[in-house]
Amino acid sequence: MPRFQDLNTAEILALAISLEEEDAQILTAFADKLEATYPQQADEFRRMRVEEDGHRRRLFDLYTSQFGEQLPLIRRQDVKGFVSRKPIWLAKSLSLSAAKREVESMEIETRRFYEAAAKRATDASIRKLLGDLAEEERNHAGTARRLSELAVSDDEQAAGHRLFVLQVIQPGLVGLMDGSVSTLAPLFAAAFATNDSWETFLVGLAASIGAGISMGFAEAASDDGALSGRGAPWIRGVISGLMTAVGGIGHTLPYLISEVKLATTVAFAVVIVELFVIAWVRKKYMDTSFGSAILQVVVGGALVFAAGVLIGNG
Repeated sequence: MPRFQDLNTAEILALAISLEEEDAQILTAFADKLEATYPQQADEFRRMRVEEDGHRRRLFDLYTSQFGEQLPLIRRQDVKGFVSRKPIWLAKSLSLSAAKREVESMEIETRRFYEAAAKRATDASIRKLLGDLAEEERNHAGTARRLSELAVSDDEQAAGHRLFVLQVIQPGLVGLMDGSVSTLAPLFAAAFATNDSWETFLVGLAASIGAGISMGFAEAASDDGALSGRGAPWIRGVISGLMTAVGGIGHTLPYLISEVKLATTVAFAVVIVELFVIAWVRKKYMDTSFGSAILQVVVGGALVFAAGVLIGNG
């Protein structure tokens, strides 16, 4: 997968056209879903969609004047550095707050793309257009922010909160979920197979540290943060790796108790607490209902736990 830095000027313009087309389609989908309950906000999304269409036409005209009619096929998912978007526009029900947050996020990402592209452009006309579009995307992000009914004085605080979620909460939550769930199988398999607390502790400790190292490198390599605004990759990697290890060590520590049955009972209780903590964090920061979050983490945890018990008793 190519990085943004690897793209030539024609590919950057083609990617910009693709981004504008996708953003316009998302805005239309949001407007259609919110029309019945929030007509004013739906109209605002449609106005923004018209402006995105204007951006696309200006980009296409510049592209054809420089490179001809044939556009290379390149999309956001083809370039490393873009955040994967959850397709909330396909959901049967859509809250206004979720739509506004998604619009603001995608407009900020597109603005950062234009700013980075403008710095690389050597042609004056291309650089001017990309700079102009970056400023217009900044205005779109501001529009989405105003729709969220925040006071103007709260804008800086809200921006800081969004960065905190992107750069700290998301990688930390991914790590905590992976560590709390993925280590269940080897830990409880060892407990039931060996019936020995110390050996089980060593297995759980090794699984937790190994998972932490793996998740840390995976997170650091997933996105350089240049376009997504998710911050330095090594910081996210450290956060994700540490939280993965913490998630596994939490239910490993009870096996310092010499009586293995008691240790397993305590470890199981710790797992329940961990899953509720994960559900609470998802509800608070990721706009997931508590019931849905509980269902997702409990089902996943139960399946992994059952796999460990079956293997340990096999």
